[in-house]
Amino acid sequence: MKLKNRLSENALFWMALILLAIGAATTFYQQGSLALTASSFHIFQAPGTANHLAGNRQLPIYCVQTEKPQVALSFDAAWGNEDTKQLMDILARHNVKVTFFMTGGWVENFPEDVKYIASQGHDLGNHSENHKNMSQLSDEEIRSELQKVHDKVKELTGQEMTLFRPPYGDYDDQVVTVSRDMGYYPVQWDVDSLDWKDYGTDSIINTVLNHKHLGNGSIILMHNGAKYTPAALESIITGLQAAGYELVPISQLIYQDNYHIDHEGRQIPDLPPAA
Repeated sequence: MKLKNRLSENALFWMALILLAIGAATTFYQQGSLALTASSFHIFQAPGTANHLAGNRQLPIYCVQTEKPQVALSFDAAWGNEDTKQLMDILARHNVKVTFFMTGGWVENFPEDVKYIASQGHDLGNHSENHKNMSQLSDEEIRSELQKVHDKVKELTGQEMTLFRPPYGDYDDQVVTVSRDMGYYPVQWDVDSLDWKDYGTDSIINTVLNHKHLGNGSIILMHNGAKYTPAALESIITGLQAAGYELVPISQLIYQDNYHIDHEGRQIPDLPPAA
């Protein structure tokens, strides 16, 4: 009887030990998976300092404070690609480099266009996976929206994207903070061409060239797929150049580090420390 009780106690002891081991292994696996998931959302860490807090709000980059007469053209690509070749031909004819912000669906549907845009030296920018209102998403959903596009573009081109434009220009503090934590520069615009309203070619040209905010460091919003954009693009390029502006991609216009943002969303370089 004593032997039987002892064997029963030993069996219970070993069973409890096995259950504890399984529990510890499960916890270790879960922690490892969480760490892996978090690290997979980290793209790069910019050197130096960057402060996007203006007053009590986190702001993206709307324009850049610079003495250089430079402006940046940018195109949001979220739907068709019927005009892509024509836009690219015009840009090539004038040797102008721009920035294309692409959704995950656009990247997936037109991979050859993505590779061609990259091969021509234009910026590839992230415009989210599903073109949602980012301010309505959780932190995890924001990360997923950016990471999915990032992975697709990297697989196609080998490039790591660092520029992000929220769809509809919709953002809040969390959108800016999360995108920055992932290594992205959140970018808006200070000159809207209004090409998406289909007012006509002359309207687009006049809106851009006579915009009250147009100046050194301006970021100009246009769209791949807007009805009159191809017809207006050449005149916008030549008009900006005639006004003395050099057209550069956003990656060359913005400061990569050691900057802050003012209340208008203007990116301003930090003053060097006093000697």
